[in-house]
Amino acid sequence: MGLGKPISGFALLTLTILLLLSLAISEPIEKESFVDEDMEGIEELLALDEEVEQQQETHARFSEAEVLTRAQRIVVELNSDSSKRVIEQNEYVLVLGYAPWCARSAELMPQFAEAANTLKALGSSVVLAKLDSERYPKAASALKIKGFPTLLLFVNGTSQAYTGGYSAEEIVIWARKKTGVPVVRVNCVTEAEEFLKKYHMFAVGVFEKFEGSAYEEFVKTATADNEIQFVEVSNLEAARVLYPDVESYSFFLGIVKSEPERYAGYEGAFEMEKLLQFLDHNKFPLVTKLTELNSVRVYSSPIKLQLFVFANAQDFKDLHEPLQDVARKFKSKIMFIYIDIADENLAKPFLTLYGLEDTEDTVVAAFDSKISSKYLLETDPTPANIEDFSSKFLQGSLSPYFKSQPVPDSKEASIQVVVGKTFDDIVLNSPKTVFLEVHSPWCINCETTSKQVEKLAKHFKDLNNLVFARIDASANEHPKLQVVDYPTLLLYPASDKANPIKVLAKSSLKSMANFISKHLRSSDDDPKDEL
Repeated sequence: MGLGKPISGFALLTLTILLLLSLAISEPIEKESFVDEDMEGIEELLALDEEVEQQQETHARFSEAEVLTRAQRIVVELNSDSSKRVIEQNEYVLVLGYAPWCARSAELMPQFAEAANTLKALGSSVVLAKLDSERYPKAASALKIKGFPTLLLFVNGTSQAYTGGYSAEEIVIWARKKTGVPVVRVNCVTEAEEFLKKYHMFAVGVFEKFEGSAYEEFVKTATADNEIQFVEVSNLEAARVLYPDVESYSFFLGIVKSEPERYAGYEGAFEMEKLLQFLDHNKFPLVTKLTELNSVRVYSSPIKLQLFVFANAQDFKDLHEPLQDVARKFKSKIMFIYIDIADENLAKPFLTLYGLEDTEDTVVAAFDSKISSKYLLETDPTPANIEDFSSKFLQGSLSPYFKSQPVPDSKEASIQVVVGKTFDDIVLNSPKTVFLEVHSPWCINCETTSKQVEKLAKHFKDLNNLVFARIDASANEHPKLQVVDYPTLLLYPASDKANPIKVLAKSSLKSMANFISKHLRSSDDDPKDEL
């Protein structure tokens, strides 16, 4: 027998206090003893109330865990002996290769189990199986599982890479498409209403008859797409349940999403490539939250202009709605992405590119992946400023951002410290020859090279036309400084700053000194005696 809804602690306490007040007015003499006795009763009732609430919460947790456990039981556990047999005996097997210590594997596991549950309920013949690749490395190697997590579909024993999304719904959609069910047909209003309950995003095709070139291109598109559930319908009333603005059913394609920008209709020719392009540009929300599971889809988006907002959850909550209004104006042209700044795995690699890895403030940045350029909004991240930033980003009128440390005071030092902001002044625009050491904090050999450069600077200290400088390339950037190996030594001759000469960092101190002297002489400088 189930428990009824418990009386809330607050309501019980309020009623009791009112009762106490009324009794206190009528019987003032026994007030103190009554309050003490009754408060004991209140404490007992409150304790009972809290116990019931805890029981309900525990029951809910157990129910969720039980559902997940049942779903996980549907997933076949592979091992060294069974993996080959399971794959050979089933037409379709979707295998998840994982490692117990892998965080992404742990995140994917419940989604995979839920997908298995759904596919079984749909009567799918796909077997979902998982292999602990760390425990059974030979079996993993035989299946060509090289990283974690890895998903592979085996069709009659032959594997193909998984190319879908990583939510349970996306796994189900991909598995069904690859096993012969690219499109779901809806015949009536009731079926349309049931379909709406199952999918948060889908592409709907409306046709008078399921035949003809337009319909064939629709089915080809559904088969080629890896992420979106396709549904076909000829009943106009049922179609309008799925997409209310359908006016004609000769042929129509629309995409439906569970967000404010819910509907988007296609208006071009029914050709597979054009249909796929339309879906690729419209399948994401106005503002997409980046996660480990959707990161591959986001990075592979055909929209190459991407604007990123890094913010904590509360700040983004306040910004979300106005940001959607901004994103709507650049729909299909700029992809707007939110990253929780507290998620170090996702946020820090991006913020490091700007030298902002330790910030806790909201950051708005942009990437043009076509030309590998990055940009930074350096004013307050208000909706108006973000819109102006986005407009200039789209027009190509933003200046690329190059990170730089604060300008140091090192003019009197024997080796000047260069940062991104001073690279032009100290290196490129200086009338003197510049010997530049490029290093990074994690470079193993940089310390030895730095000591060599310090000795060189001391040796040539009396020359007025030679400057020794160093730059930490991990924290400073400049478009004219493209270095991939550390340490790197570059000599910028006074007469030709556009063509620096690379100096071998492994050269002896004497060889470096001779090298510098040689180039100074060729520039009619007055060199110091060699070491």
